[in-house]
Amino acid sequence: MRIVAGFNEVPPVEVIVPHQQSVPFVFNSPHSGKCYPKSFVAASRLDSHAIRRSEDAFVDYLFEDVVSHGAPLIRANFPRAFLDVNREPYELDPKMFNGRLPSYANTRSLRVAGGLGTIARVVGESQEIYRNRLDVSDGLHRIEKLYKPFHQTIRRTLARTHVTFGHAILIDCHSMPSTVRGHDIRTRPDFILGDRYGTSCMPTLTRVAEEFLAERGYSVSRNKPYAGGFITEHYGRPARGLHAMQIEINRGLYMDEVEICLSENASQLKTDLTELSRHLLTLPDYIFSTESIAAE
Repeated sequence: MRIVAGFNEVPPVEVIVPHQQSVPFVFNSPHSGKCYPKSFVAASRLDSHAIRRSEDAFVDYLFEDVVSHGAPLIRANFPRAFLDVNREPYELDPKMFNGRLPSYANTRSLRVAGGLGTIARVVGESQEIYRNRLDVSDGLHRIEKLYKPFHQTIRRTLARTHVTFGHAILIDCHSMPSTVRGHDIRTRPDFILGDRYGTSCMPTLTRVAEEFLAERGYSVSRNKPYAGGFITEHYGRPARGLHAMQIEINRGLYMDEVEICLSENASQLKTDLTELSRHLLTLPDYIFSTESIAAE
């Protein structure tokens, strides 16, 4: 966790680029940001550990080697608890704000109802983030200065990739808590692959990723309970040569979820994810062609 004065001090989004992009893949880590504005921390009722429970800690580290294999890696520096770019731009809870939200805000989505809109109300096990209501201007400022530049970065990177290779594949990288709490406690699978039930990318991409991970002894699920969020749905347009797949990694595989630090298993997982990425990068171009899509 790094406390910053604001995002003039650090860029809100970074693109780590290879010397030359040699593959039509783009990797994205939208929730691994660990730069927390000082004013946000002061406004929160949570301690420095609790406020990080929605953070996909270290996911950018796990995938950083894709750059040396010719693929760019996009990452947010701001934390998910401050602003969630895997939502619509204006999924906002009016009860969180002083002042009236714009008429076009989506105030009735299930995610807003659960406290997990574009600006989240809760983290972890429904722990309230804020001591007091926010000013509407504060929320809208975050969207203008962080959300929109982040998505502009994705669009530009995918467009450049599409022009160069004729198609583009976005791998959206996330992590999830190792257990689900409720009436029972059960262990989650090691990985959940989300392709919006086969609509956001060619099914071959998901199948190949699933088979690769399973062969290495990992348990893998598809689309349940995570089929892919706004990013996967919004940028996955196979008929236009744009493919998107979400990867959710069980945090128990690589970190101490209480102390928020890497475990001794992190190095092996990073190696396996690098091998997975290299395997995907070698998929033949015809799989992602519009002709192949028509044949499906």
